[in-house]
Amino acid sequence: MSEQNTQPEDELEWVSKTQRKQESEALQKLGRQLTEMGDQLLLKLPLDESLLEAIQLAKRIRNKREGYRRQIQYIGKLMRQRDCDDIIKAIALIEAKKQQDNQAFHQLENTRDAIIAEGDSAIQQFIDDYPQADRQRLRQLSRGAQREQKQNKPPKSARELFKYLREIAESSAE
Repeated sequence: MSEQNTQPEDELEWVSKTQRKQESEALQKLGRQLTEMGDQLLLKLPLDESLLEAIQLAKRIRNKREGYRRQIQYIGKLMRQRDCDDIIKAIALIEAKKQQDNQAFHQLENTRDAIIAEGDSAIQQFIDDYPQADRQRLRQLSRGAQREQKQNKPPKSARELFKYLREIAESSAE
């Protein structure tokens, strides 16, 4: 009786050429996204030295079309050689933070507009949310913004009101 070899061989997963190209293009797209980021953000990402240098070179030669294209391909090649999940997660965290900040900014703009339009009721609602806010200062800035709006003057008080609202919101977040 002959025994058959029941041990599974190390099977390599077959990947089609199309799938490899799609993965390569996705990494190149990620590389383009990295070249559009600022230097301070790049330093926060888990990039190794060779990849960081390649990204910085791509930033410098952006206006040279063919050279830039080849550099992006090189960045894609470097990224294929390593695990990019941690880079993708770090970028997602940065994007989420940016979106959260943007949402807070719009919320403050809406609050400012409500304070200018509604007056004391909106001021009271803001003070309920942020008890450390100065009611007198809010009323003063609101009246000034309403006056400037009626006289078609530049919105100096509205800008000051927004700065004050942002100051209060940031101080309570800390």
